[in-house]
Amino acid sequence: MSLEEMAKKIETMEIRGAGRIARAGATGIKDFALEYKGGDDVAKFLSELRKARDFMLATRPTAVSLRNAVYYTLRGVKEEKTVQDMINRIVKNADEFIALSEKALEKIGKIAEKRIQSGYNIMTTCNSHAALAGIIRAHKSGKKVHVFATESRPKQQGFITARELAKEGVPVTLICDSGVRHHMRMVDVCFVGADTVCSNGAVINKIGTSQLALAAHEARVPFYVCAESFKFSQLTMSGELVEIEERDWSEIADPKDFPGVKFSNPVFDATPPEYISGIITEFGVIPAYAAYDIIIKQFGGFVFEDEDES
Repeated sequence: MSLEEMAKKIETMEIRGAGRIARAGATGIKDFALEYKGGDDVAKFLSELRKARDFMLATRPTAVSLRNAVYYTLRGVKEEKTVQDMINRIVKNADEFIALSEKALEKIGKIAEKRIQSGYNIMTTCNSHAALAGIIRAHKSGKKVHVFATESRPKQQGFITARELAKEGVPVTLICDSGVRHHMRMVDVCFVGADTVCSNGAVINKIGTSQLALAAHEARVPFYVCAESFKFSQLTMSGELVEIEERDWSEIADPKDFPGVKFSNPVFDATPPEYISGIITEFGVIPAYAAYDIIIKQFGGFVFEDEDES
């Protein structure tokens, strides 16, 4: 698949979920490098590589997982002396990132499964492989579980979640987004994914996640975020705010059918750390406020945009 084809699939949300977007971003840059036929001019290659990087990042400008994956794939490229060595470095980095991200997902599933007891009713929203990993492991280990999955309008990613769980044999009930508080009284624990984890512990995820967290907080139901370390935002340490992406209004309804009516279609919302029982990472369960420590461990500190040119 070409870089353009991969980018299109990310932009149109054919490829969804922060982890899958990240792996797709790394793969797209790898494929660009492997298909490069511009000769041995290093300066020209680096110029084209920056264009490819910016093109890929523009598909989902708020997805920190995509940014971190792309920059991981580009690590050390400028240290190489020839175009072929640069291509080899990109391929090595991309393969390494994909392997690490998949291993992280497996670790998160093992940790999350320990937080699930037999007989639990679980609630989740959107479609997150990280959030589902522990649930599916619990089911396969013989624990009796049941899942409430929100439809997650307007793109209805919850439909994907419901089908995936049903395919695995996990009992699942699909509910409308506005039914979260009503059903919370039946729930024992919540698991959600994350698009971005900020340095202050706030979590940016699919619109409606904060509503679920608020309902869980009110009902004293544990609320866990499942997030690989590449979803933690280094840029938030330098004061950058996470931009909430606003998608096309037609995803909600045809504006032509509502003359004089404005629409709002934000993709994400922010869940404050005080509503989060813990963030389950490949390093273990951490309190939301410890997000800062993960960023230091993984990235070494904050970075300004004009310092990270690849």
